[in-house]
Amino acid sequence: MVDKIAFVTGASRGIGKGIALNLMKKGYMVAVGYCSNEDLARAIISDQKNAIAIHVDVEQRDSIRSAIDRCVSHFSGPISILVNNAAISQEKPFDTITDEDWDHMLAVNLRGPFAFSQEVLLGMIKNRWGRIVNIASIGGQWGGHNQVHYAAAKAGLINFTRSIAKIYSKHGITCNAVSPGLVQTDMSSHELETEVGKEKVKNIPVGRIGTVEEVASAVLYLCSDEASYITGQTINVNGGMYFG
Repeated sequence: MVDKIAFVTGASRGIGKGIALNLMKKGYMVAVGYCSNEDLARAIISDQKNAIAIHVDVEQRDSIRSAIDRCVSHFSGPISILVNNAAISQEKPFDTITDEDWDHMLAVNLRGPFAFSQEVLLGMIKNRWGRIVNIASIGGQWGGHNQVHYAAAKAGLINFTRSIAKIYSKHGITCNAVSPGLVQTDMSSHELETEVGKEKVKNIPVGRIGTVEEVASAVLYLCSDEASYITGQTINVNGGMYFG
């Protein structure tokens, strides 16, 4: 595994942090991408020799390119695994969502993964091996109520995943999505405190919300050689909330 270099965006906390830590434990070299939480990102790599914290704003292609250059220089090799996890959420009734809200949501949650994937694919093609894992959401599968723009972006990410798989799987590059349901993170904490959120938890077939570790385990498998025949898929980690 020492030659496998992974970049995880939005890895300073929540699901991204869990994914980065899991990859580190398995011996991958990991770039912990962060946008504003530098202290949290550096705390994650404090005792890890196979990791580096790298600032990246996925809304800006120049920032993505700089982050990739720093990762490649630090580990002396190209990125072979990309986990597009960085995302934002916003709860607003549909009729109050502004053009700016919409554009910002899609810029981070959809254009970011597009641009980052585009920038790393050349190296993956050259080595005829690569893994791209996009962190989607159950909202992108069954729609949103107070997060229509979030759901639309995640739905786009799922279809983007399929498109990349169709184009690049012949080069030894798989592209899959992992779609969490309700998972205990900072991003979901507000929703889980609402009456709607509490009702959702009651209706989860397994009877509980998910953990970061459960999502991270699915991502780890998709990054492995054992998952080389899985591509273009959306792996649901939702406790039975949605079966599509």
